[in-house]
Amino acid sequence: IQTLRGAKHTVDDVAAHTGLSARTVKRIAGEPAVSSFDDASERKRRGIGRPSKVEAWRVVVEGLIKELDSEGMPLLSMEILRGLRAKKFKGGKSAVYAFVAGLRDDDDDDFVTRFDGLAGEFCQHDFGQVLVRFADKSIRRVRFFASRLKYSRFVAITIVDDETAETISRCVVEHYGRFGGVPLVGVFDRPTTIALKWTSDCVVTRWNPMTAGTMLELGVGIEVCWPRSGNQKGSVENLVGFVKGSFFKQRVFNDVVDLHEQLVEWQHEVNEVVPCRATGVTPRARMAEELPRLRPVKLSPSTFAVKLPVVVRPDACVVHDGHSYQLLPKVIGRVGTLYLMKERYAELADLRSRAGSRDTARVSELLARLGDVLRSN
Repeated sequence: IQTLRGAKHTVDDVAAHTGLSARTVKRIAGEPAVSSFDDASERKRRGIGRPSKVEAWRVVVEGLIKELDSEGMPLLSMEILRGLRAKKFKGGKSAVYAFVAGLRDDDDDDFVTRFDGLAGEFCQHDFGQVLVRFADKSIRRVRFFASRLKYSRFVAITIVDDETAETISRCVVEHYGRFGGVPLVGVFDRPTTIALKWTSDCVVTRWNPMTAGTMLELGVGIEVCWPRSGNQKGSVENLVGFVKGSFFKQRVFNDVVDLHEQLVEWQHEVNEVVPCRATGVTPRARMAEELPRLRPVKLSPSTFAVKLPVVVRPDACVVHDGHSYQLLPKVIGRVGTLYLMKERYAELADLRSRAGSRDTARVSELLARLGDVLRSN
């Protein structure tokens, strides 16, 4: 139309030639000159056509696009789709993928370098917590402990009750068992459950004895991040952000049992189904290269005992975590080591709180067994 009008054809001639109305010819002739003949891009730029069903969810999608995965990369479109469906989105996959592609910034030319450890060298560990809203509208704070092998990107997540040194020790042993071996170094943030004191140049002078003892038994070195050093902490914290953004924020849970079941399913998906964008293959495939470099796990979660130094009081009692245990008089005053096994400790604590005269014999037997695990120095 603009070309014909530029050649001095009348409005009526152009309308007859193009099959459009004279009014449309006048409108197009008065618009800025056409500089691009890419119809698809022009429709996208001007928003021509039927609006996408995802348009009403633009704010939600833009928020999800800002989420980062464990590598500091934007979430995959499949995770964004899962997040939308968790919020009752009824549209199709293709519409979401096309909408997300249109929102992503293709002009971001920032140069990013990624640090990759050698196979079997590093494993990252950190706690995380998130508020979870269940299907019945109840809200609960959920804590988890996350571990990831740096080379293969294989992850292991455990829901925990607290963030104590004992929890770290038990989770590390469990996760190394899932990996099938232990790395050379475990990388942590710098909480008091790991390091208690350090010098001005950040050299640790006092370690938490429980965590350090467990890592020593496993034969794994400890590396902690420098305080206020985002370039070091970022990779560890991205692991927690990845779990929050890719799992917790994209799913709806009926209850705690359902949460645990979906967590198992999600770990299978990210470890064995979805290729990692940093490596181009699944963590399970890359694990085949890393596993031969991992050393055997020396401890088993079922038999692992946290070791605590104790002194038997004059009343033949040992106190730990607010619980008092009556031992045999012959161990009064001795300094020893309490082998605290998770299942046995729970059983002893429970029986002590419920015991009465009807169960005195059973309690005496259990107390005698506890006395046997106190080894004199």
